[in-house]
This record gives sequence, structure tokens and C-alpha cells, in this order.
Amino acid sequence: MNVFLRWRFLLALISVPLGCAAQTTAPTADPAVFDYDRELPLDVVVHARTEHADHTELDISYRSPAGGRVPALLFLPADGNGPWPAVIVQHGLPGSRRNAASFAAEYARMGAVALAITAPWARPDDEPRRNILTMTRQDADDQIQLIQDLRRAIDLLQARPDVDPDRIAYSGGSYGGAMGGLLAGVEDRIVAYALWVGDGGLVAHVKRPDATAWLAAMEPIEPLRWVGRAAPAELLFQNGRFDEFVPVADAEAYQAAGSEPKTILWYDEGYGLNEQAREDRRRWIAERLAIPVGVE
Repeated sequence: MNVFLRWRFLLALISVPLGCAAQTTAPTADPAVFDYDRELPLDVVVHARTEHADHTELDISYRSPAGGRVPALLFLPADGNGPWPAVIVQHGLPGSRRNAASFAAEYARMGAVALAITAPWARPDDEPRRNILTMTRQDADDQIQLIQDLRRAIDLLQARPDVDPDRIAYSGGSYGGAMGGLLAGVEDRIVAYALWVGDGGLVAHVKRPDATAWLAAMEPIEPLRWVGRAAPAELLFQNGRFDEFVPVADAEAYQAAGSEPKTILWYDEGYGLNEQAREDRRRWIAERLAIPVGVE
């Protein structure tokens, strides 16, 4: 199964009936729910360093505003001292930073710093817990913490002298594609978001009479409600017409909710898309970050 696994697989494991849920009138959350103490020390620790022929990989962690530490992989270009642009790469569900490593390394080879973090439900050892989706308040808390930790990742990048603080992009697939839409609605320091094989979040897929409390917690932070606030950041949506996990209607709803400017690319492919989509994504990000195309 693809390393950017779909959360629908997890929903099936906990026997949640799937379908198009009725629209609700739940209010969007106060953006302050994603705030955190920016004066909190980052407390970055480098656990290991690996030199590759075309980039450097650092195994690091930093302090989460919600408690504990955020495992991350930091990739640096091999040549020069910067300042370089940067790309945050977010993994799918289940998964960890290690599933995003090959994607992140591509950007380092292109001439950008890249950072991949592990979501709260796969900490501290990059092993997703058995019940990633608990159908309790914990799911909302995890989603809020992830956004806070991603915002903290921006703090980390902007604090580095080898990063250009005004040229930071985000790339996320599947679950990471959805969470990027949520991040885009609360963060103004990222200039471009590449959201691939994503949809508007969990809520649209859950029909369950005993999920009232869960829906009340999750609906206000559903990415579909936030991606329309991304401007002036640019959005890229990439989806497959034959995706077995993300129906065309779900992808179109997410795309329609996104703010302008946006680029929408469809492929005659299934969930995994193809190498052309990967190349299109790299080039789109390179153009937004002013990275010379063809450096890799």
C-alpha cells in the first residue's frame, strides 16, 4: 500500500460506515485554537547526521507547544551556504516523517532546505499507535497539535540563517494534503501549498449515530472549512480521475473550496498518481520558490 496511506483504510478498521455526510451548520473554529507560545524555546536537538553525495540528512527533534517533542528529518543542499528556500513535506495516514523522506530529499537536491515531521499519533518512535482514530476528543486534539507543530516548523526554518524566511512552501499527500488545507487557513508565512490526492477531511466520510460528540469537535477544524483562507498563498491541487480512495466529487469539493490563486491538475491515474504528477509538483514548487528548474 502506498506510503502516503489513506485514512479511509483506518476508518474501515474501526468499522465506521463511509458515505457523503449531510452538511452541517457547525461554526468554524476560532483561529486562536491553533495559536501557541511563540516565545517557547525551540530546543532543537540533532540526534544524527548523514552525509549523502547530493544532500545532508539530519535526524532532529524540537519541542512541541502542546507537550513532548516533534521528531523531524531535516534535509540540506550539498553545495553552498544559502540562504535557500524551504519546503515542509507532510506524510499520510498512517505513516511518519520517514515515509516523506524521499520526497523531501528531492527538494534538497534541487537546492532547498526540506523538513518532514511526524504527526502526534506516531510519536515518539515513528510508529503509528494502534488506534490512530479514536472517535474521541483525542482526534481533534491531535489535529490541532499537528497544526501547531507545523507552525512551529516554520519558526524553526525561519530561525535558520541558511533559510530565506520569505520563500517557504508546503507539500502534502493524502492526509498531508488535507492538513495542508487546514494549515493554509491559519498561517500566512507559507507562499505555496501543493496538496495532492487530498480531500476536505474526515468529517465528510463519517456517518455514525453515536458520533455526535466527535463531529462537534471535528467539524470546526475540518480542512474544507479553512482552505478558502489560503490567499495570498498559491494552491496546487493534484488528483486522479480513477482514485479508488478519493472520489472525484470529494476532490472537486476540496478544490472548489480553495481560495485563488490556485492550479488544479487532474491525471488519468489512481490514488498513487504517477511520476509525471511528481515532476509537475516539483516544477510548480520550484517556480514559486524561484529555484532554477533542472537543478536536480
